[in-house]
Amino acid sequence: MITKTNIQVKSTQHNKPILTDVFYKKDNIKKPIVIFCHGYKGFKDWGGWNLAAPEFVNANLFFLKFNFSHNGGTVENPINFPDLEAFGHNNFITELDDLEDIINWIVTNPYYKEEIDPNNITLIGHSRGGGIVTLKASENNRVSKLISWAGVSDFGMRFPKDEKILQHWEKEGVSYIENSRTKQQMPHYFQFYTSFKENEARLTIKNAVQKLIIPHLIIQGKKDEVVPPIEAENLHSWNPKSILFMIDEMNHPLGCSEPYTAPKMPTHLAEVVAKSIEFILTK
Repeated sequence: MITKTNIQVKSTQHNKPILTDVFYKKDNIKKPIVIFCHGYKGFKDWGGWNLAAPEFVNANLFFLKFNFSHNGGTVENPINFPDLEAFGHNNFITELDDLEDIINWIVTNPYYKEEIDPNNITLIGHSRGGGIVTLKASENNRVSKLISWAGVSDFGMRFPKDEKILQHWEKEGVSYIENSRTKQQMPHYFQFYTSFKENEARLTIKNAVQKLIIPHLIIQGKKDEVVPPIEAENLHSWNPKSILFMIDEMNHPLGCSEPYTAPKMPTHLAEVVAKSIEFILTK
């Protein structure tokens, strides 16, 4: 297995690199591309994601994962959010731009030309990343299949509804959320909200799901307290041709934690990966 980590992919619209990992067998056989997107306060090396990558490679897939350019990591330290200023300036449009750059980068990269099938691209997203890949799949016709792991169904519902809270956020210009792992106070500048409102039609996941005509797999844990099962049920109801796969006892991080030091994937992540590979390989 060839593993290349922390490749600096140039962002075409944002002045920060997109750190990217690729995993594949070098055999000059064109393989389906699988692109994985992390979630909110996440990163490409979180939890068991590195343990999942070889499973895709063993199934003769070309697996790619990356850090969104403004997720708060840096080239020198991609996991502990040293760049909180970047995190504060992140928004959904930036993440969609980053994913577009990644798709363009891999399908046009001459180095991987003999190893990839540019006409066979699956997007996978976890949590907030599930929302991002759903939006992208609906607007980029190069995407062949879509998989959501504990994916959100609605970005708008995650903003404050109380006008006083919104007014305070606007007045201060920033609000903070604690990272339970690092104990950092992570900023959200008010542009996060205004960017959403300015692009609300594009960023409404229901609109995107209703437009999908490609195979669509929704994987959800019944014990998810962060993204409750009703969100997966909503996604499925908006696209009745989708496949909804519910897993008993599975929580939001799919049985993982950070750091995850076990040598094998937790049971639930292994089940999610196996189901995803089966879906990707189904004609």
